[in-house]
Amino acid sequence: MPPRPAPTVSQRRFGTELRRLREAAGMTAPRAAELLGTDRTSISNIESGRFPASEERVRRLASIYECDDAELIDALASMTGGRRRGWWDEYRGKVPPDFLDVAELEAHAAELRTLQTAHIPGLFQTEEHARALFDLFVPALSRLEVELRIAHRRSRSTVIGDDTRIPYTGLVHEAALRMRVGGSQVARAQLEHLLAESERPNVRLLVIPLTTSGFPMAGDTLMYISAASPHLDTVQVDSPIGTVFLDSSTQLANFRRRLDLVEQVALNPKQSRDAILDIAKDL
Repeated sequence: MPPRPAPTVSQRRFGTELRRLREAAGMTAPRAAELLGTDRTSISNIESGRFPASEERVRRLASIYECDDAELIDALASMTGGRRRGWWDEYRGKVPPDFLDVAELEAHAAELRTLQTAHIPGLFQTEEHARALFDLFVPALSRLEVELRIAHRRSRSTVIGDDTRIPYTGLVHEAALRMRVGGSQVARAQLEHLLAESERPNVRLLVIPLTTSGFPMAGDTLMYISAASPHLDTVQVDSPIGTVFLDSSTQLANFRRRLDLVEQVALNPKQSRDAILDIAKDL
């Protein structure tokens, strides 16, 4: 089987967690390979995400490393090479790789939490709103690129739809709600769509009011993706140079704490819907 030319974030994360288990056991790659009955190169390729591993091999490695975290072992086993292709694979080579990584992480998430201070959360953006945003890119995107990105973004919204109902908490600053992206008509339709989506039983939409004196991560755009095992959680952060994915235990704990603090200054769900309704009436 040829190596993967460009492992996805999920594939790299799978390998990273196996490496962490090996290191926590105080075991070298050559020794792990010996006990597994393979060579060191195979261990290195699995830990780098360049080669898949079967569920049987993952469970054998967990036993070799004396890992007794059944939840983590099952979660890793579910990430083995048998995972089926996702809808996002249709966009491979058509949209930036980061878009595909985000979609894959969302699709296999146990829970999602986002913070947006300048934009409407991507999962809730209407086509017209998204098109207006993509049209602002510098250098300009071609019409085909814009339409592909819009289609991809709309497909992402299925993760919180009626079939999956992944728990979602979205923190959005009032400033993002007041920006008239695409003009007043598009902005009003976007807020109305946001109100409708906020009524889903699995969705908590919380508005950070302009009157707040400040909060952690003000100005940041991020998503905390909870996995089947907390060890496999991931934080996705937007930056001027692209998307950054973080997964160390210290980073994860810090971001969970920061998001908890932001929730404390946000309006509750009912107050948030009332605030969105008031803003929409002003348009």
